[in-house]
Amino acid sequence: MTVGRFAPSPSGRMHLGNLFTALLAWLSVRSQNGKMLLRIEDLDPERSRREYIDAIKDDLAWLGLTYDEETPLQSARTARYAEAFGLLPTYPCYCSRSELHDASAPHASDGTLIYPGTCRDLSEAERAAKKRTPAWRVRVPYRDIVFTDGVFGAQREKLAAECGDFIVRRSDGVYAYQLAVVCDDADGGVTEVVRGCDLLRSTPRQIWLYQTLNMPVPRFYHVPLLVAPDGKRLSKREKSLDMAHLRERYRPQELIGYLAFLAKLTDTPAPVSAAELIEVFSWDMIGTSPIIVNSKL
Repeated sequence: MTVGRFAPSPSGRMHLGNLFTALLAWLSVRSQNGKMLLRIEDLDPERSRREYIDAIKDDLAWLGLTYDEETPLQSARTARYAEAFGLLPTYPCYCSRSELHDASAPHASDGTLIYPGTCRDLSEAERAAKKRTPAWRVRVPYRDIVFTDGVFGAQREKLAAECGDFIVRRSDGVYAYQLAVVCDDADGGVTEVVRGCDLLRSTPRQIWLYQTLNMPVPRFYHVPLLVAPDGKRLSKREKSLDMAHLRERYRPQELIGYLAFLAKLTDTPAPVSAAELIEVFSWDMIGTSPIIVNSKL
């Protein structure tokens, strides 16, 4: 059985981009008579708020995007992440952000800093001399990670050269997103992951974690981002496009119809319910180009 999930973070009110991903994830699962999970990703304790968790659930219900099961909050799963962390080839990293930039490390094509391995082979004496509380990185192998994305097609990344050793536990003790979502998806039996294409480059790291931890690897579908006319991605700062404002101006069917039109599932942005779109949904209809949205919607 197909098991999918929608995994928002409770750091603000959902916006139109979140709804776009939620709708496609929901349609994919429902078109396969599968099981839909809701997972609240509250890893960041400073930004996560209970009021946003309640708002997420209420907004999904208002839109008709039902789910079959709610998984435990990430903040309640620290012991599980610690267990997985203990199975990985990790080492402490004492580098500050400024030190990483000063090291003139190579960058990926999107500007992401690639860790140069500064702390990889420190001796015990060198580690003992450090005064900073370390983050923890994994030693990645010199191998290619190959997978086929359901939207963007064939993907390949040389993990060591194009990613480098990455953090799996922060210096404040919080387990990193990469490790948490792998554990969450594996434990939830998730078979397909639908999310924004801004996370496409995270996928090789997560696939390696699945494989290293002997967990099944799900299928991945990375959907195009909704962007403002200036090309900048929509964010929770776009208050005119968050659910608080959208619900004041539109009915659920109007918003769903507009999102379906953006996804090219319909020819016009006419009002429609999510349930009515199940029969017409196909991943073949979803493109890869950013989708421009008027911020004055």
